Amino acid sequence: MLHYSVVFFVIALIAAVFGFGGIASGAVEIAKILFFVFAVLAIGGFLVNLFKKR
Repeated sequence: MLHYSVVFFVIALIAAVFGFGGIASGAVEIAKILFFVFAVLAIGGFLVNLFKKR
């Protein structure tokens, strides 16, 4: 999921360079959402793993 977040961020950068503001802002929003979903799942996975070992 982090990979997709980086891909959308790169798409946003390329779109911004070429002047496609609407596409760039949409790609940035998707990248932000995917990054936060990744972060929540990663923290959840670490916590589950931490409590499972005890």
